[in-house]
Amino acid sequence: MSQGVPVPEHVQHQITDEQFHDATLIWNYHQMGHELQRCSAAIGLGSHDLGVATAAADLYRAGLFPVVVFSGGNSPTTRARFPRGEAVHYREHALGLGVPDEAILVEPKAANTGQNITFARELLADTGMEVESLLLISKPYMERRSYATCRKLWPGVEVVCASEPLQLDDYIKSIGDEKLVVDMLVGDLQRVIEYPKLGFAVEQDVPGDVHDAYERLLRAGFDSRLIAT
Repeated sequence: MSQGVPVPEHVQHQITDEQFHDATLIWNYHQMGHELQRCSAAIGLGSHDLGVATAAADLYRAGLFPVVVFSGGNSPTTRARFPRGEAVHYREHALGLGVPDEAILVEPKAANTGQNITFARELLADTGMEVESLLLISKPYMERRSYATCRKLWPGVEVVCASEPLQLDDYIKSIGDEKLVVDMLVGDLQRVIEYPKLGFAVEQDVPGDVHDAYERLLRAGFDSRLIAT
């Protein structure tokens, strides 16, 4: 189960059935639906969510990659939870789940998804490993953005995306705040739309119903995780 930032009971929010439906459309869009296959290596993208390391451990045990790079330093939203850095805590969690130390590399400096991929690529190159295919492990709602970013920054590698196999309602329960989760879904979709214009990612088609859901949720105030444009 994903392990998000705990939220006190008194700050939890309720969303309407229509808003949950819209959020589900966006949640499903964010997930790439890739068929899992064995890859040359994996990258576990740092965040507030230890579920990324849990998924990496499960996928390692399934024989889908020989080595994983956990990448991530700290951000304002993870410093308190992971004081020694996201990648360091991911490594410890994966070790506790049975991943051997020799199968883990730690990249402790990345501060965003682009740096996760760039720095992890450099670290893998330093080991002499030839990477033809990459299993990109992220939070469930970050698959599409990480895919688009990797295709921009590492165009020659085959990318397969993976995350914890959770439904939206299960993820909401793990975080503890419906509005915060929907804010994050909306914020990631904004980045999918805007980052190609900034040169950070390749473009992704956004279906009309997903874009309409996004606009409705924006109008309803699910906007705390937006970037300035």
